[in-house]
Amino acid sequence: MTEPLELSYALHLLPRGRVAFRRWRWELWHGAQLLAAGWRLNPNHAQRALRAHAFGYVHRLHGVHPLPSQAAHPAERPWGGGATAFRWGDLRVVLTPLALPDGP
Repeated sequence: MTEPLELSYALHLLPRGRVAFRRWRWELWHGAQLLAAGWRLNPNHAQRALRAHAFGYVHRLHGVHPLPSQAAHPAERPWGGGATAFRWGDLRVVLTPLALPDGP
């Protein structure tokens, strides 16, 4: 079992725009480095994207490739805006919310 890698994430609802549906913006950070970003229509789908990119990054750091049989994940549950930890075999990731500065 490896020491858990701590990554930061930002997950927030985007304001309504010209499109009729709401979108959730997500960002994955390792320190000051932005690893991945995107948007999804559902907060659970955004969480799934965060988790997938986090594990992809951790696998690359350790120089291994995830096995296809490990691609199945349990059903997503809301994180509630707090820290959350995941395991994938011997690899562990802790995702903590990123404190974003308030805009003007």
